Amino acid sequence: MSNLFDELTAKIKGADKTIVFPEGTDERILTAASKLSTEGILKPILIGNKQEMEQTAQQTDVDISKCDMINPSEYEKMDDMVAAFVERRKGKATEEDARKILLDENYFGTMLVYMNEADGLVSGAAHSTADTVRPALQIIKTKEGIKKTSGVFIMVRDEEKYVFADCAINIAPDSNDLAEIAVGSAETGKLFGVDPRVAMLSFSTKGSAKSEETEKVEQALQIAKEKDPSLVIDGEFQFDAAFVPSVAAKKAPESEIKGDANVFVFPSLEAGNIGYKIAQRLGGFEAVGPILQGLNKPVNDLSRGCSAEDVYNLALITAAQA
Repeated sequence: MSNLFDELTAKIKGADKTIVFPEGTDERILTAASKLSTEGILKPILIGNKQEMEQTAQQTDVDISKCDMINPSEYEKMDDMVAAFVERRKGKATEEDARKILLDENYFGTMLVYMNEADGLVSGAAHSTADTVRPALQIIKTKEGIKKTSGVFIMVRDEEKYVFADCAINIAPDSNDLAEIAVGSAETGKLFGVDPRVAMLSFSTKGSAKSEETEKVEQALQIAKEKDPSLVIDGEFQFDAAFVPSVAAKKAPESEIKGDANVFVFPSLEAGNIGYKIAQRLGGFEAVGPILQGLNKPVNDLSRGCSAEDVYNLALITAAQA
């Protein structure tokens, strides 16, 4: 596992990346921010009451002197931020609304990223996924040509690394969504040193069963190929045909995926979520994520049960995405 994060640290160190943490009074956030700043890996921006943050840091025995600290209610550039927010929301928020909304630390932190005051955001230690993702979708928005964001896990065990998607966001993706997820997951894989070979998963291999579900995956494959003709991608595959060379030779002999896929696109959220948890609990894989993809700038969501190490690792990932 350390291998993955050693690679990321080497990539980020010296790149002067700035990551905003809206939950600046949380002990886990302060512990991670202290380590990131004292090791010179990136510059944390902590959002909250400065006195409270310093007090908690003292009690936790961590050094946050190298972190920037901002209290939204005392922010000097609030007028500029309000104007930018009103413009971005295109008639969905008045100036009065904006002044209230931007006191919310997640909205405030997301606006710092939008206004290029920070390279990315990590939240979720004390907030729900919706609280973290909603401001990102409203303000940062998805990249051109991408309709939806999606959530991937990097599955790590010793030297093995795989990408599983979507395991976090889209409940019932259609063909277009699956194609977007495939292309985005291949890009995310490259960030982590995975040379992407993408398998579109199903309960059927190459037409062994016919149903609306399998046809959806077949269509997604064609759309993904049009979106990125350079992509090594095939399907539809049962997992064994995508992963085991001897099974691939029998079930899909003509495919350029020879049981050597390393990016797996699941046909639905329930399949993806169940799949990554089985690999984690039965297979002994470490699940790194969810990593959100498809946004113009990186925003990532922690689990509320996270540790300081989880915060540290997700900050590295977010900086690498930036």
